[in-house]
Amino acid sequence: MIEFVRNVRLWFAPERVRDEGDTPDYRFSLANERTFLAWVRTALALIGGGFAVDQFLPDLRWAWRVGLALALLAAGVLCSLRAVSHWVRCERAMRRGEDLPVSRFPAVLSLVVALVAVAMVAVVIVGWEG
Repeated sequence: MIEFVRNVRLWFAPERVRDEGDTPDYRFSLANERTFLAWVRTALALIGGGFAVDQFLPDLRWAWRVGLALALLAAGVLCSLRAVSHWVRCERAMRRGEDLPVSRFPAVLSLVVALVAVAMVAVVIVGWEG
C-alpha cells in the first residue's frame, strides 16, 4: 500500500522520479511517454464510445443502453488511471535498471471491450427493442 501511495504522489510530481537511479537513454523515456499517450487515446476512445452508446442509441432499452455506456465509461476511466500509473512504474524501473513491470490490465481491458462488443452484437441481432 505504501508503494502505491508513493506512486500516486509521483503522478503529480514527476520530476521526483529523477531522484532514483540513473538517467536512462532518452529514447526509452520517450517510448514510455508514447505508450502513455497511446493509453490516454484508448481511454478517450472508450469514453467517447460510452457517450455515443448513451446518446445515439435512444431506441435501445434503457438498461442495455446505460449498462453498455457505463461499462465503456468505466473502462475509459480505469484506462486513463492505468496510463499514468504504468508510466511512473516503467520510468522508475528503467532508472533503477530493473525489469519493466508486468500487468494484467491489458487483458482485463480487452475482455471488457470484447464483452461490450458481444453485447452489442446481441442487441443488433435481436433488435433495438429486444
